[in-house]
Amino acid sequence: MNTEPIKVPRSFRLLDELEKGQKGHVSDGVSYGLEEPDDISLTTWSCTICGPHMTPFENRIYSLTLRCGQHYPDQAPDVKFNTKINLPSVDGLGNVSRGLGILRSWNCHQSIESVLVALRLEMAAPSNRRLPQPAEGDMYH
Repeated sequence: MNTEPIKVPRSFRLLDELEKGQKGHVSDGVSYGLEEPDDISLTTWSCTICGPHMTPFENRIYSLTLRCGQHYPDQAPDVKFNTKINLPSVDGLGNVSRGLGILRSWNCHQSIESVLVALRLEMAAPSNRRLPQPAEGDMYH
């Protein structure tokens, strides 16, 4: 009897995530879809996070690019903010650190949505509620 979990191919997994994102069946405050609708590699994703209520991020929409490499979902995606943000896990170019909890302890059961939700939760963390933020609309180059 084989007790190993069935490994879903990368493309099937990403197609499932794409369908969920397109239908809007995701957590409040986050959205995602393919950056280019005809991207058959399903690699580059355009994502948004709405700033959490009662934080310095409130009433702002943050744009992100997420790249799912060839080893996704076994390896975490690369995540980059396009909209400037001041968060401990984001460097001066907008790249999200692999030290962020969800990326550091990544497993194949996590998803694009879970990364975005984790970032939104980090925005709402008490330790980040007083961080000064760049002017609204500032983008990384």
